[in-house]
Amino acid sequence: MTELNDHAIAASALVDSFLSEGIDHVTTVPDFVQISLHSALVQHDAVDVVLCANENQALTSAFGLTIGGKTPLVVMQNQGLLNCLNTLRSVSLDAGFPFVLCVGQFGREFSTLGDDPNTSTRNCVNKVEPVLEALGVPFWRLESEADLGNISEAFASARKRQGTSVLLVGTYTSWN
Repeated sequence: MTELNDHAIAASALVDSFLSEGIDHVTTVPDFVQISLHSALVQHDAVDVVLCANENQALTSAFGLTIGGKTPLVVMQNQGLLNCLNTLRSVSLDAGFPFVLCVGQFGREFSTLGDDPNTSTRNCVNKVEPVLEALGVPFWRLESEADLGNISEAFASARKRQGTSVLLVGTYTSWN
């Protein structure tokens, strides 16, 4: 039996990792999978959180912040990512701006934790990685605290490529 606690990543560990990459802003449409991360970011003095009405606005706000010399992180869920593909294409892939998206895998079955998310029976989960591959957007999974090193890899890739990198959060972040 898969234990949720074996896969949950502490919100505080995520915030520390993001801060070490120099983020100063977060644009977000809060999602249930990362609700503890949202709470930790809102409470942190070093980060300005911009709550957005939708994922397209989160991406375009991050675009403006980047032009203004800031380092934003974009936080959303998988359904929102699939909804804003044209905005992602225009502000990141075509315009060549480096963004890191932290995407919660809403709908992930607990029984598939630790397994390839592409085996999920839910389209909002099993279609994300193939869509990112088709767009040429590199992604890393955040399935447990052992994956925290993927955060620095995603930021390094975004900066080097001047494009988007995605962190896929496989299960609920924890409240510590």
